[in-house]
Amino acid sequence: MSDPRIIDIELDEATILRRNADIEQERRIAIHDLKEDNTFKPLRAWEAGYTGPYRLRLSVNDGRLTMDISDEHGNPLETLMLGLGRFRRPIREYFAICDSYYQAIRKATAAEIETIDMARRGLHDSAAELLVERLEGKVETDWPTARRLFTLICVLHIRG
Repeated sequence: MSDPRIIDIELDEATILRRNADIEQERRIAIHDLKEDNTFKPLRAWEAGYTGPYRLRLSVNDGRLTMDISDEHGNPLETLMLGLGRFRRPIREYFAICDSYYQAIRKATAAEIETIDMARRGLHDSAAELLVERLEGKVETDWPTARRLFTLICVLHIRG
C-alpha cells in the first residue's frame, strides 16, 4: 500500500547558526503541521518500488539544499540537492517581512498587522511555488507541504 508522505523530518542543527524565539516557533509549527498532513513522493524512490512513508533530513551546504530521503526505518533511499541561488531573494524578503510582522504584533493596529500578514503570506506563497517548480521531476508534493518546507529552508538559511 502506498503512503507518499513524510513521517519524520530533521533539520541539520549545525546549519542553523542563530535563531530567536519567533523563528523557533515557526520551525516547531512547520514541523508539527508537516508531520500531521503532507504529500511527498520522491520519484526515483517511487519508481524503484518504495512507495512511502519517508524520513527527510534537510541541510544547507555550499549554497545548496540537501534533502536526504530515507525509508520509514531510516535506510537511505536518495539524496536530492537544490541550488538555493533562486531562493536568496525570497528568503531575505521573507525574513524582512516576518521581522516587520513580529514588531507590528507588539505595537501596531489590527489593520497594519493584517496588511503586513497579507504581504508575508504572498511572499511565502511565491516561494512555495518556486520550490514546487524546483522539485519538478524529482518530488511530487502539494501546496501546503511546499509552504512548510519553505519555512524550514528559511530556518536553515539563517546566517548570523
